[in-house]
Amino acid sequence: MTMNEEELEMNMDDDFDDDDDLENDSDNRGGIMQSTSKRVRMIFSVMASPNRIDILRILNSKGPLTYSELKSLAGFKSKKESGKFAYHLRKLLRQSLVALNKAERRYTITNLGKLVLSLARQIEERSIIESGKMYVRTSKDSIEEFNSHKIIQSLVREGSLPLELAQKITEEVENRIYKYQITYLTGSLIREMVNSVLLEHGHEEYRNKLARVGMPVFDVKEMTSNLDHVNNGAEGLLFNAGQRVFAEQLLTNVLPKDVADSHISGDLHITNPGVWSMIPDTIFVNVKELIEDGIDLGGKYLDVSRISASKQLSDITSSLSIMISLLSKEASQEIVLDGLVGLFTKHSKSLPELEEKLTSAFATTSTTSEYNNSNTIVSIRLQLGSDTKIINTIINAYKNYTKITPTPKIGLIIDHSKGKISDVSEIVSEIISIGGKVMFAKGQVSSAGITNTTAKTSGPLSIILQSVSINLPRLAFESNKDETYFRARLALLMKPALSSMALRKKDISDLTRRGLNPILAKNTQYMQKSSVTLVVNLVGLKEAVFNILGLKDNKDGRAILHKVIETAVDVGAKKGKELGDSVAICMTETEGSTRFVTLDGEKYGKNSTLNSMDGDSYSDGIIINASDVSDYTNKSEPISQCNKFSKLLNGGLFVTLNIDNDAKIADIKKSIEQTSLLTPTFKPVKTVAICGECGFKDEPFEDKCPKCKSPYIV
Repeated sequence: MTMNEEELEMNMDDDFDDDDDLENDSDNRGGIMQSTSKRVRMIFSVMASPNRIDILRILNSKGPLTYSELKSLAGFKSKKESGKFAYHLRKLLRQSLVALNKAERRYTITNLGKLVLSLARQIEERSIIESGKMYVRTSKDSIEEFNSHKIIQSLVREGSLPLELAQKITEEVENRIYKYQITYLTGSLIREMVNSVLLEHGHEEYRNKLARVGMPVFDVKEMTSNLDHVNNGAEGLLFNAGQRVFAEQLLTNVLPKDVADSHISGDLHITNPGVWSMIPDTIFVNVKELIEDGIDLGGKYLDVSRISASKQLSDITSSLSIMISLLSKEASQEIVLDGLVGLFTKHSKSLPELEEKLTSAFATTSTTSEYNNSNTIVSIRLQLGSDTKIINTIINAYKNYTKITPTPKIGLIIDHSKGKISDVSEIVSEIISIGGKVMFAKGQVSSAGITNTTAKTSGPLSIILQSVSINLPRLAFESNKDETYFRARLALLMKPALSSMALRKKDISDLTRRGLNPILAKNTQYMQKSSVTLVVNLVGLKEAVFNILGLKDNKDGRAILHKVIETAVDVGAKKGKELGDSVAICMTETEGSTRFVTLDGEKYGKNSTLNSMDGDSYSDGIIINASDVSDYTNKSEPISQCNKFSKLLNGGLFVTLNIDNDAKIADIKKSIEQTSLLTPTFKPVKTVAICGECGFKDEPFEDKCPKCKSPYIV
């Protein structure tokens, strides 16, 4: 509609305005009271029209709209109805229930209009209640007359009940509703009663399909009362609530019952169950290919800037920042970025500018979302032996980023398969001393020690699904100190777990293809160019064999450790061949190791097998103390066992190099160089005190923050 047509309709004579004379024939017969009374009468006359109430509802829900948009949404689509719509809109404008923003030519509902709309809704609900009939407040924010046929329809549609059974259940529910004389009948209450009747009749499977997933009112109040673990504002609060809903859905209606029960009981642990069926855990991706082709998001993330392929440094770093932020939303644990050195090779003449812009890009991506208590880590993989100047510039930029970030979510992976660690060990030691995250490896390995087994065949993208950890001590407890039976139980538990992971792969592939993960779907051609590996994590191997099965930590006992790993690898390979998927076995850190100890302690008691453990979690990798490294050789027991595990575990081994809190930069450098000669993959870890109040970490401190004097240290 043109502006002239709109103005013409808004200035129409009173063709439809039979009661406008009342508005224009103001005599002065009543003073303020009469004027107020007249004002109220006119507002009530506006409310008398369903068309005008609909216009208010549309503006209240949709926000500011143009004349044409509002006219179409209100159902006045033909030219013959244009005058009628103009009449209703003019009535609302005259009573100040709707306002026109002349600059934007958009109509909005006023506060008075919102009040009138609310009043109309209250009158409607009260009139329904006073009629004496029974009405239901639905989950769609509406109030409807109770209709038992809708229960039957829901039972058949949602629960797949036979019609005869649905009618029988509905009849019993209806009798209870009238018997209890419920005054505040809601959709959720009816669902509770239906589920109760289903259970009474022994239909647990139907009940699970019809169950409402969500949280009790008390839990919601607790979430808003205890905000200590909410790090990213309202977004974090909303995500925690949503994650609990989808986790409940996973355990009740998605996973096979035996696998769900195994997770709940503590036989195995599923990390991030709230996003299990939505996003992968770890992604290895060549970011150079993504950025050089330009960011293609299709119709997703319409509020994100589109930056076309460019060779300008500023455009490349901007694209990098956007790409890291978006990719972080499409993995729950880690994104490993390759190809960064090649991306900046052409800019080796402007290294100071590159360092500055990279620092800024890293800082910008530090605001990305998190899916659990720990952030999705973004690891930048640097291959030593390539462009030394660019590598040093990236490391310098990362050091700058680490200085200004209390707990960095970006890390470095130094691949020293073709270069010397001594070339970067000093600056990397400085980074570690201020809390930076650095991993040393040979080949494509994540910062959690997960190996990309398909690196040579996967193209630009490899996806790892690794969220299942097996509680080996639990299996040992149930094996009566029979090592053969222990390994048989391991095989029995792995098979359904891997079947569930294969189903998870299909769910993620389907959702990705439908647009849930636009970077994976659009830019990497997820289904065509990627490879997916299912990885099972073994937790508490040493505790299971030595503490619970009772074997000694000698040559024979260690041979059993190797035998257990070999069993898991063999079972994984056979099951993977059956499923048509690549399966690998790893030993890496997981939140499940602490949960397992708690559950096993509750089930078996705080007996000697648990008391003899170090710490409050089961072992989930190998720990090497930096203070002992100088005394080790390749034949030393801790090193030889570490390397043996690395060879057996086709999915990776997480090796931690524990560095003393008071270690100097020179000490860290020496430890790193010595360890690299003993084992190929390891992660130096040094505890750095951070003030939980202000984020200060510029210098070592113990009792309280030297800046704000807070005793809250993390």
